[in-house]
Amino acid sequence: MKLTTSKYEKLRDNLLEACRNNLPTVDEKLIVKSLEFAIEAHKNNVRASGEPYYTHPYEVALIVAKEFPLDDITVASTLLHDVVEDTEFDLDLISREFGKEVADIVDGVTKISGIFRGQEIKQAENYRKMLLSMVKDIRVILVKFADRLHNMRTLDFVNPDKQRRIAQETLEIYAPFANRFGLGQVKWELEDLAFKYLNKEAYEEIAKKI
Repeated sequence: MKLTTSKYEKLRDNLLEACRNNLPTVDEKLIVKSLEFAIEAHKNNVRASGEPYYTHPYEVALIVAKEFPLDDITVASTLLHDVVEDTEFDLDLISREFGKEVADIVDGVTKISGIFRGQEIKQAENYRKMLLSMVKDIRVILVKFADRLHNMRTLDFVNPDKQRRIAQETLEIYAPFANRFGLGQVKWELEDLAFKYLNKEAYEEIAKKI
């Protein structure tokens, strides 16, 4: 699906507006450069929903700007958070193009993702301790929360086994972690979405009564 100029401009303007409304300062050139790089880097990738892959880092960046407003560096890093993991571009290039601070956050998010890939959750508290010991910058954790939040919001498009695995991981790792960081609303939404996939019939029954 080709990204038209008008659609790109709408994406760019919406993100910049979210940043201006919520962040203390905004390096618009950095945000735009990061957005354009993410679109180009993921141009051959598609999500399970069939949407272009760049829509994921874009939506995660909006979550960071609106729901976890920290700074423009975090938003830029969020736009680039899957580049090293999913494309041919490496961390050295990210560092040269966007600076060491952005590269360090991207590296942290990539390492966290690597911990969970292909592993079953057996000792959730140990994983949470491992994450805390690995992460030197709190922004890495917040980007990962936003990433997981968007993945949970769009989990309908993956197969049932993967839905249950991700939901269980979310319930045991991410929701308690969000609570520990004082993100009560995020904890509630993650638990609600996890329940939807782990107890679908009960979830639908409750939803009918609300």
